[in-house]
Amino acid sequence: MNQATTHLTPSPARPDLHFGTRAPPVISVTTLAGISGLIRNTFGDKILRQAKQAVMLDFELIENRECFVPQALMTDFLWEIERRSGGVNLGLFSAPHLSLTTYGRWGEYVLAADSLGEALARAASSLRYHSTGDRMRVSVEGGIARASYFTATRGRPGYVHIASGTAIVLLSILRTYLGPGFLPDWIELDIPRPAAVAPFEDVYQCPVVFDTNAVSVCIDARLLERRAHGRVQPRLVTVEDVARAIFEPAGLGNFMGVVVAHIHAQVQAGSVSIDSTARALDTSVRTLQRILRRDSGSDFRELVNVVRMRRAKELLAGTSASITEIAMEFGYSSPANFARAFRNAAGLAPHEYRLSLGLEHGRSAEPVPQDTPGTRL
Repeated sequence: MNQATTHLTPSPARPDLHFGTRAPPVISVTTLAGISGLIRNTFGDKILRQAKQAVMLDFELIENRECFVPQALMTDFLWEIERRSGGVNLGLFSAPHLSLTTYGRWGEYVLAADSLGEALARAASSLRYHSTGDRMRVSVEGGIARASYFTATRGRPGYVHIASGTAIVLLSILRTYLGPGFLPDWIELDIPRPAAVAPFEDVYQCPVVFDTNAVSVCIDARLLERRAHGRVQPRLVTVEDVARAIFEPAGLGNFMGVVVAHIHAQVQAGSVSIDSTARALDTSVRTLQRILRRDSGSDFRELVNVVRMRRAKELLAGTSASITEIAMEFGYSSPANFARAFRNAAGLAPHEYRLSLGLEHGRSAEPVPQDTPGTRL
């Protein structure tokens, strides 16, 4: 008997980025990382140059930057390549180059999850940091897990490349946890059935169903519990890291914003120095301290404490890392020293803080509230 459908991570119909009610859907240009070079090497510089001129944007200059473009512009770019190259399916052709590992901080955050199910849940719940207008859902029915991606540009010229490429990227998530040779039970594509099905089945190495309502990869539901083995321990990445990578530049137009950003970078590097900060800002230590007291009411040490403890809260709430691992991340000589510093700042021991959030394994679906520099945590 089939079991009822279970939604592991309900995704909002409308992402909560504030682009306005009539704003077109946008997507990170990291989606095209490496594609321009592939097109040039295969079809020549002329076709690539003509396609970039047609959409009036040089994707090659920004493909590795975490910035956004209208989704329609991306499909138009792929359509221009298609019609100039003779109709090749770029999504299938680019398969060896498509992976979530090229999707910047968002991709890094998704693939830092402990299990396949958690990785898919992270992708669905944080998709707004990669695109607007798109949705992702993971459902389980009859022992089959279906990871589905609903794309805002469905039906546009060039969308066939988006659909076929999206399936490859979904597969890249699965293969991080199930091995590079893993094959799904079947794949579903929300495009009309083409005259030639064989190229799709040759690339995916599994049955392909067309004319569906989403791009979906279908697997045995038991595989959702599979944990990644034999890979290098990923960096500790939280959803706040993803948000900072995308939104923090907007706050770097003022001196305090730059100071906080530089301290945060030093915290992640494991060593913080007022001398290094003053040098980076082309000022003296005395001038830096004077500006901090004037603008934030804090001295440098207090500001570092705020940034360091804010980061500690993020790691405790947003990862399953042990207290020892988090202590090592901050360069503490022992977990006890880290716990003592955290209790002094937050009023709770690290494990008590996790318990206060109702977390059994140190995971949180929502970002930790941010504290204003200059206040005690």
